Amino acid sequence: MRVNYNTFRNIKFYIHTFGCQMNENDSERIAGILCQKGAKVSPSLEESNLVIVNTCAVRKKSEDKLFSFLGRLSLLKQKKNIKIGVAGCVAQLYRSHLLEKKPFVDFVIGPDNYNELPALLADKAAEKIIATSWKNECQEFSPAQVLRKSKYSAYVTIMEGCNNFCAYCIVPFTRGREKFRPMSEIIREIKYLAENGYKEVHLLGQNVNSYYDPESSKTFPQLLREVNKIEGIEWIRFLSSHPKNFAPAITEAMKDSDKVCHQLHLPVQSGSSSILKKMKRGYTREEYLEKIFYLRKLMPDISLSTDVIVGFPGETEEDFQQTLDLLKEVRFTNIFSFHYSPRPFTAAAKMKDNVPLREKRRRLIELQTLQKNIQLESNKSLIGKAIKVLCLGKSKKNPQLYSGRNESYQVVNFKSQKNVIGRFVHVLIADCGPYSLIGKLT
Repeated sequence: MRVNYNTFRNIKFYIHTFGCQMNENDSERIAGILCQKGAKVSPSLEESNLVIVNTCAVRKKSEDKLFSFLGRLSLLKQKKNIKIGVAGCVAQLYRSHLLEKKPFVDFVIGPDNYNELPALLADKAAEKIIATSWKNECQEFSPAQVLRKSKYSAYVTIMEGCNNFCAYCIVPFTRGREKFRPMSEIIREIKYLAENGYKEVHLLGQNVNSYYDPESSKTFPQLLREVNKIEGIEWIRFLSSHPKNFAPAITEAMKDSDKVCHQLHLPVQSGSSSILKKMKRGYTREEYLEKIFYLRKLMPDISLSTDVIVGFPGETEEDFQQTLDLLKEVRFTNIFSFHYSPRPFTAAAKMKDNVPLREKRRRLIELQTLQKNIQLESNKSLIGKAIKVLCLGKSKKNPQLYSGRNESYQVVNFKSQKNVIGRFVHVLIADCGPYSLIGKLT
């Protein structure tokens, strides 16, 4: 049956995104799909008649934020005629139960179903819509279809899903099993980005290290080398990596490829081998540190970031101290840290959550205080040095300053007499805080 998309010309949509870079990239894709059919982006929630909330289910706190936001939307719906949709991981996790719990929600749509969104919205017969079926392959799309927030730095999905089933992680239940985009499609998208002025790409996936091309069986290190050949792109980044799959060949490809940034996010989660075993991470503390040693041997200037969970079931004070010691030894440029919260369907949800919430919070504060001091000390060592920065726009906190990121993916705010947005510049660092650098154009 032919679908009439004329009604899309009257749609003004607003997308609110919770979660990681994968969610941000998904929201850009949803926006592009809707705009291609004639819908328009709304500048505010209040001016829209279609609101899509793209969700994250990795932590309970993310879910709490979602339900709080949905409460705000329910009040808005009482005042005006709007359609409300929930997309992403929470939609995939709860499906019809979400509609039962929040009856004012009009539709839920999972990460594998975004291409179906226009036809679903155009179906006037459907009062409530549930689209959460799994697909065996990544859903392809035209590179021009993605409505990207930045004109200079772009996310490029290379794979979706995860097969690792770490004890605490809900991702395999919300994103499904690993599936990989053909390398030819990835290269086509990145060439399109280069031709349209993009300077930087972030290769995205739940576990990029396990990537292989379904057409040629080429692996992730080979993909890095191929992307490195594309003219116009100057910086290449990737995330996320799983230490278990982080092979020496990836380190060697990073070193050999001049456009691949000497920056890596490698989630350790805990510095205790016994907790890593309970987490089903597939490596020990010693094996993780061996990988760090090899990275720094080949790239002494590499910047490292990580994820840490404190208060996992069974974590003792000694286990926690081992995590603090690992932070002191590695000296990460940045960390993302959380206290443990059980997630449905995971193996850890069946364990006794025996670390009291007060103790979890204490450990998290101690961990974050240590890391804050490490970052401040490290940032101070950059004062007086000129560093290369990709300027991405004006500073959000101070519109008098420009803002960008250096190769280490640190925020750099700086003064400039001329507009340098979208350009690589050299900034002389004059001051810093623990979370950003401050300078002026050289």
